[in-house]
Parts: sequence; C-alpha cells; structure tokens
Amino acid sequence: MGFDYELLTCVNPWRFVRCQGCGHAWLNPRPPATALPVIYPPSYYAYDYAGKVSPLALRGKGLLDALKFRGILSQLRGRPRMFLDVGCGDGRYLRLMEKQGVPRANACGLELDTRVVARLVAEGYPVYAERVEDCRRFSEASFDLVTMFHVIEHVADPARVVRRLTSWLRPGGILAVETPNLDSLDARLFSESYWGGYHIPRHWHVFTSHSLERLLRAAGLEVAGLRYQTGHSFWMYSLHHHLRYGARPRPRLARHFDPFQGLPFLILFTAWDTLRAACGLRTSAMLMLARRPEVG
Repeated sequence: MGFDYELLTCVNPWRFVRCQGCGHAWLNPRPPATALPVIYPPSYYAYDYAGKVSPLALRGKGLLDALKFRGILSQLRGRPRMFLDVGCGDGRYLRLMEKQGVPRANACGLELDTRVVARLVAEGYPVYAERVEDCRRFSEASFDLVTMFHVIEHVADPARVVRRLTSWLRPGGILAVETPNLDSLDARLFSESYWGGYHIPRHWHVFTSHSLERLLRAAGLEVAGLRYQTGHSFWMYSLHHHLRYGARPRPRLARHFDPFQGLPFLILFTAWDTLRAACGLRTSAMLMLARRPEVG
C-alpha cells in the first residue's frame, strides 16, 4: 500500500495486488478515467523532459537512448521505413529516428497531452492525441518498428493494447516494450510501499519478465530478446520516498535523491545499473523485443 509520493495529486492510499502464479501485479482499484487530468497534471515530467533535467543529464540520456536504439534496430530485417512511438511525450524518440533515416512524415506518435501534440504537429510530425485502444488511423501492417517505453504499465488493459499494436506491425516488424521490472533488487527492498517503480497511482500494472513475455506471446508475437536497462530513477525515488515519508522523515536529505535535482546521485545510480546490466543482473527496468512472425 502506498501514496502518490512524487506529485502529491491525491491523499488517499492505493494498493497493488499480485498474482502468485506469474508475478504480475496491478493497482486495485484504479483511478477512474475522469481522474486522469488530476493524476497527470500539466507539470508531468514526460511532457517537458528536456526542460526538467540538467544539460549534462540530458546528454547522458541521449547517449543511453542511442545505445538502446542501436540494439533495437539490429533486430530489424532492413532499414525501418515507418515508425510509431506510443506515448511519445515531447518527441525525443521521433527526432532520434528521423536522424536514423526515417522521414519525418513517417515518424508517428500517440500522446494524450494535446498541448504536446500541437507542438509536434507544428514541427511536421504525424502525432495524434489518442489512446491505442481508440485509434483508427493506422491500417494493418503499417509499421516496421513500434516502441512503447514506460507506457504499458499505464494502460487499463495491456493485452488489448498489445493486440492492437501487433496488428499494426508488418510481418517481421518489432515491438519494443520497456517497463519497470518487479523482479529486481530495489523492487524487493522497497516492495512494501516506497518502490519508485510503483509510480502510484499512474502505474496500473507492473510486470516481471515472465509475465511480460506471456503477454506478448499471447498476442501472437515471438520474443526476440530481453535487455535490462538502467533503473536509476527507481532507485532514487525509492530512497527519496523512504527518507521523505518514512517513520523518521528527513526531507532535506531526501531532496538529494530526487532524479530531477540530485545530479551526483543520478550519475552514481546510472553507473551502478549500467554495470549491473552489463554483468547480466536484473535491473528495475527491462526492455523486451518481440517480432511479428513472417508470413508463410
């Protein structure tokens, strides 16, 4: 059980329940749809990521993103022509793929914040303020690559979303899903309430690698790889929440563990998780790649 420790948009407690079979966890009950503008305020970090972090942290993030996409693109059978980023935020991955040779008119995005969408449309990107479940703009087998970075945990029905994304993939196309990993060291240490990966009440589902693989396979996809990513923000938020809201609150110390303020610890935990991932250890962020089977 926990609270909205990060944004303080509400004061009521929330509870995750977990399947003992596959390890999947979900928020029960969830906020109603009418509460979305409350729990995702205009200040939400994804809507202006570049404006909320230091230039040094932004540069480091850019390097990590480039490495991540290098691994994703290596799984494609040829150069991508059409790209979709679900939950594209401020559009940083659309710009990255444009640099990789995808024409701007083919770098598509879905995002719920209409102000962000308006800015990206003004730049010439085909971005729409729609949910995957409601979107009817894309035809069957449209995209070579679909990315969904830290979005699947926010949706009400992950299975329905993945089925729709699968239908949009061309045969041989890749769906890349990045999400918090409930089977990680920090998740176990702070599982009772303070784990940053809960992101209460905005994360409605939290996966293990087993439950995520089962979800993708059920949609007809073939899992092409699992890679562990840096979960530095989850480590930092876990410590921040524990220090700020624990039995002996220490708000001054807690501020140093805010990912948007504590640059030294951000660097430290990024290096820590990068090393752990390189050693094959399970970090608190996982990237699973799945391919739509070839025809015939």
